[in-house]
Amino acid sequence: GWGSQSSKVHIHHSTWLHFPGHNLRWILTFILLFVLVCEIAEGIVSDGVSESRHLHLYMPAGMAFLAAITSVVYYHNIETSNFPKLLIALLFYWTLAFITKTIKFVKFCDNGVGFSQLRFCLTGLLVALYGMLLAVEINVIRVRRYVFFKTPKEVKPPEDLQDLGVRFLQPFVNLLSKGTYWWMNTFIKTAHKKPIDLKTIGKLPIAMRALTNYIRLNEAFEAQKNKRSSSPQGSRSIWRALCCAFGRPLLLSSTFRILADLLGFAGPLCISGIV
Repeated sequence: GWGSQSSKVHIHHSTWLHFPGHNLRWILTFILLFVLVCEIAEGIVSDGVSESRHLHLYMPAGMAFLAAITSVVYYHNIETSNFPKLLIALLFYWTLAFITKTIKFVKFCDNGVGFSQLRFCLTGLLVALYGMLLAVEINVIRVRRYVFFKTPKEVKPPEDLQDLGVRFLQPFVNLLSKGTYWWMNTFIKTAHKKPIDLKTIGKLPIAMRALTNYIRLNEAFEAQKNKRSSSPQGSRSIWRALCCAFGRPLLLSSTFRILADLLGFAGPLCISGIV
């Protein structure tokens, strides 16, 4: 197929074969949207102070905000359709965005604008974010070889995506859907009408079964034992094995937990600002 990674294997589910850096891309996009909102707010406040209108203070940031939303929706549809060659458009966009923001940042430095100005700090953050998103895009090309290479890498979908009995797709959806359980809307609507049973939910994916998690933990623990055969074993080895086996999910869930706690302060801060 035209850049398809699974032309020989039929996928029964309308879901994702994640590209390299999938979660990192989503996290960077969330941070980018937040920084762009701050830039829009800074531009509006600066425009309100001056007597005349200066749309250039916040209009480019507003367009960049819409472009960032469009980019993640575009990426989502490419991943769902499994056509990685279409990612070349995002490569060009991140390159242009990185170059334009870098030029703006250099101009600020030439004119003596420093860290005391919020606009300078926001521009520096945008340069870093666009640069990291560009690096993620280049890494996808390097790993998957979907363009600029004669032999693209063919990736076989997980067995769960080829099994009609697997309907619990938490490991295969995007980061936003994982955090909000948006993909479970069908189950939730069904549960409102009638109680759902295990047949409706289907089989658990292989990655979420207890046996799979036990095997991963046991392999990590055995690796720790082989590395530290001369030193005494104890609770530290168990913690190291847990970090090796499940470090990334634990870090991701901890990040969500911290963000949720921080967002809990938004309401009181808004109320205090109004009062």
